[in-house]
Amino acid sequence: MTIADRWLLPDGIDEVLPPEAWQVEHMRREILDLYASWGYELVIPPHLEFLESLSAGAGSDLDLMTFKFTDQLSGRTLGLRADTTPAVARIDAHTLRRDCPVRLCYAGTVFHTKPASLTASRTPIQVGAELYGHSGLESDLEVISLMLESMAITGITQPHMDLGHVDIFRSLTDAAGLDAEAESVLFNSLQRKAVDEVNVCVDKHVNDAAMADMLKALPRLSGDVSVLDIARNVLSAAPAAVAEAIDQLAELAKRITALYPATTLYFDLGELRGYHYHTGIIFAAYMPGEGQAVAKGGRYDGVGEAFGRSRPATGFSADLKVLLRLGALGISERKRAILAPPDADPVLIRQLRGQGERVINRLFDRPDAASRQGCDRELKEVDGSWQVVPVS
Repeated sequence: MTIADRWLLPDGIDEVLPPEAWQVEHMRREILDLYASWGYELVIPPHLEFLESLSAGAGSDLDLMTFKFTDQLSGRTLGLRADTTPAVARIDAHTLRRDCPVRLCYAGTVFHTKPASLTASRTPIQVGAELYGHSGLESDLEVISLMLESMAITGITQPHMDLGHVDIFRSLTDAAGLDAEAESVLFNSLQRKAVDEVNVCVDKHVNDAAMADMLKALPRLSGDVSVLDIARNVLSAAPAAVAEAIDQLAELAKRITALYPATTLYFDLGELRGYHYHTGIIFAAYMPGEGQAVAKGGRYDGVGEAFGRSRPATGFSADLKVLLRLGALGISERKRAILAPPDADPVLIRQLRGQGERVINRLFDRPDAASRQGCDRELKEVDGSWQVVPVS
């Protein structure tokens, strides 16, 4: 690498500079204060863990996103966390081991081997909340509400939210008797909304006509809340778990609409984001013009099983940098500062800083010293005492 290239960063690796860095930090504090007001306790997991812990119960997608290398002390493979949930699940299952619902939150950088989209960062500042030990709709509603409140803090007040339920696809494929290979082919076709491929796969592997029709219908079962009534009719011959999943979505939608009427709800019963990881309701918030979800989450019961304690769990996460870019946080610009000459009264300077003022020591003499450092006032000795006066 030449000297001229040493300032370059790898593709997808970015840094946050002034004044955005202060805005990100302000947003982080505001959001964590919100979580604390809801009873969520802050955890700070290590960035580095044994690979087995980082990928436990998270599926192959997360494994592909994880940077890996060898620990020089143990010889075992380490990884930089690509998602915070496995670490938080380990804390709940192994470290805390409480016999009651546990609410945990976090905020910190995660690391991706490749970006989630062409414009995404490979070092998102992930913020999120997770609720362990409760399997009812009340906990799903709580984390969805907290996600929407998090977005509202940043100025995102009218998001579009997608809702789905992985049990619909899982129950249908189980009832159809699909083997792992056929299920994988059908899964991939559904994610690409490749209707013709879905039909070919179903015709090849499903002999029961009624079951085949229901699987073929999944790509079309999307839209507003009315699609749930259509789904009840189209999937009437499905296993009971499918009807239960539809009922859960309908009840959850009613409660969300009552609490957040400005949120537009969209349902996609063929959406399987995180299928190998999630176990029930899944959700994601979008903004117009954004191809990727602004925030997302869902239920992942049993995630702690790999750590010796299987518990119901639900949660969500978002990237602070994306929230800052899309939101209108309305943070006032950093307050103007006071310029202090080298011989200014140090006691007064300490008092001013204690009152929340920004006081910058003058380290160079130039006519524009104050303006170059964002100062609109200065310390001057007037009649034998130091006073704060407007910059002359």
